[in-house]
Amino acid sequence: MSTLGEAITTARRALGATQEELAAAAGVTQAALSRYERDMRDPEGDVLPRLAAALGVTESFLKEAGSVRGAMAVDAHMRKRATAKATTWRQLEARLNMYRMHVRYLMEEVSLRAEQRIPTFDPVDTDPADAARMVRMQWRMPIGPIRSITPWVEAAGCVVVAEDFGTSRVDGLSQWVDDHPVILINEAAPADRLRLTIGHELGHLCLHSSEVTPTMEEDATRFAAEFLMPAEVIRPQLRNLTLGRLHDLKREWGTSMQALIERAHELNVITPAKRTNLYKSLSNKGWRTKEPLSDELAPEIPRLAQSIGAAMASKGLTRDEIASISGFSSPESNRIFAVQERRLRAI
Repeated sequence: MSTLGEAITTARRALGATQEELAAAAGVTQAALSRYERDMRDPEGDVLPRLAAALGVTESFLKEAGSVRGAMAVDAHMRKRATAKATTWRQLEARLNMYRMHVRYLMEEVSLRAEQRIPTFDPVDTDPADAARMVRMQWRMPIGPIRSITPWVEAAGCVVVAEDFGTSRVDGLSQWVDDHPVILINEAAPADRLRLTIGHELGHLCLHSSEVTPTMEEDATRFAAEFLMPAEVIRPQLRNLTLGRLHDLKREWGTSMQALIERAHELNVITPAKRTNLYKSLSNKGWRTKEPLSDELAPEIPRLAQSIGAAMASKGLTRDEIASISGFSSPESNRIFAVQERRLRAI
């Protein structure tokens, strides 16, 4: 069972605030806030409303988040580099957990009818590539390349939130809350990397909804590779790879040249020596850190959350009411279901 202290701590970390900073904003001492966060003392009088306002959430949201069944601050599935700073990814993890709770809070008031669903599989019994093929079949996706992956994921009821993480060392995170999956992606990443990240996080949602395995990251990567580059279709195209050929394939499949090289190697279409030579060619041109053509690919733009906000606005709800229903203290704090002012005037 989650606690109010856990909710306060997660909300504070999501903002990147220290105990001293939150205590000053809420008009309490740091010692008192520390006791609140450790559940050694309940906020008295008007302290909880002040804490909620400082955190950008409503008092009722904070209470609800603190009484949710199961831990609020659960570890998130995360695609990050080994050199990512712990302080950075812990803040992002807290931010994802807050978004999970806002989605859960909203869904108690709003019904979301998805065209599809994100299926879950036992990672012990199901090979990641087989799981990816089954998802593509269930969603009736085209046999070949996918122009954009985000609409497919959102059509299955997954809320995708894009933010600039302020670092290139973390690409994305994901987690379930009840029946509602949420993915948080780094909008500063190039389109080809975002596509692979969303595919990777989708793999986690499908394979690791309840089971934790030692090969989680490898499984999610294999899932994403098959989901975005089905072996049956892409294998013949990966023979006789050259830099020019990689350019053409990147435009067609929307994945990075490095991902295409790895896919060719995984499918035993190229030898390890050929893989090494291709990477050397990329390095010589400076393309290991920044590949060409990424800006020509279709961008991954989440739309579901704003569509939910627009649907609420079309029912006559104001920006303040939409924020409150979503658990935010003000429209300015509403970072998920925000509706533009001009959109409201048009209704």
